[in-house]
Amino acid sequence: MTPTSGSAATPPNANISTANAPVFRRQRPAARVLLADDHALVRQGVRMIIDAQPDLTVTAEVSDGAAAVERATAGDIDLAILDVTMPRMTGLQAAREISRRAPDVRILMLSMHDNERFLFEALKIGASGYVHKSVADRDLINACRAALRGEPFLYPGALQTIIREYVAAGAEGADRPVLTPREEEVLKLIAEGLSGKDIAEALFLSPKTVERHRANVLEKLGLKDRLELTRYAIRNGLIEA
Repeated sequence: MTPTSGSAATPPNANISTANAPVFRRQRPAARVLLADDHALVRQGVRMIIDAQPDLTVTAEVSDGAAAVERATAGDIDLAILDVTMPRMTGLQAAREISRRAPDVRILMLSMHDNERFLFEALKIGASGYVHKSVADRDLINACRAALRGEPFLYPGALQTIIREYVAAGAEGADRPVLTPREEEVLKLIAEGLSGKDIAEALFLSPKTVERHRANVLEKLGLKDRLELTRYAIRNGLIEA
């Protein structure tokens, strides 16, 4: 029918209200997570916890610290979750290198060790948090989200640990020998049974430099040989017994 004079044709759907129309918002992509742990079953369990969350996704898994550094610095990782004790490089050594080479990558330490030294070292090198494996199912997701927001996270009891360490600090702490990061790397690899030549190749050093670091470590720690170095590395969590 032709519209009457002076009136406009009513366009289709002109009387449909948009007040209640759904608003579609683009969801933020899930944060990309790297898992580094030398135990496959641990990685599997942690992955199940993380992948159940809509805002987190595990995009890579590795089994040693050196591989964690390589993968975390590839440019597509938002959060690295590192076990403290791993082959080749410890989680703390890897965290130090990741912080230097990829400062935008957030780092969480995941450990079975309730150890003041590991906790303080993790915080000193820039880790966003420290989660104990025994409570990972309860604390890990909150820790991940806090780290991604740039906020610190410590497992329950860490505050008491910090206070206890602060009170106990004194002459004993001042006299404690301090190894450089490179000396610690050399010590770990010696304890893992690598030869001087193998260590030189792994760390891109000359054999003479490796031997100099080895001599410095022995002198600082007051130790005599590889066996004592290995015992020291086990006691301090650089390698597993």
